[in-house]
Amino acid sequence: MRVAVPHSLPKAEVRRRLDEKQDSIAGFVPGGLADVETSWASEDRMVMTIRAMGQELSGNVDIEDAAVVFTIDLPPALSFVEPMIQGALEDKGRKLLA
Repeated sequence: MRVAVPHSLPKAEVRRRLDEKQDSIAGFVPGGLADVETSWASEDRMVMTIRAMGQELSGNVDIEDAAVVFTIDLPPALSFVEPMIQGALEDKGRKLLA
């Protein structure tokens, strides 16, 4: 699953905001029962390990010039929650950058 959240900020500012608010990423998962670990793989990529609903998922947050792109490897068994997660990423991703 790939969700792009547009922005008009310099990359350094996006990085600062993501770094400052990375603890709130767990709240992106509907139900609020997720454990999310984050680390920076590079200057423009945050990697995530998400544990929710008995599953462990991996994902990335890539900082691009005009968007922050959330990519989560969602297994087929959880495809039914994709619309909810996509909506949460779009909504909360905008708030995260605000």
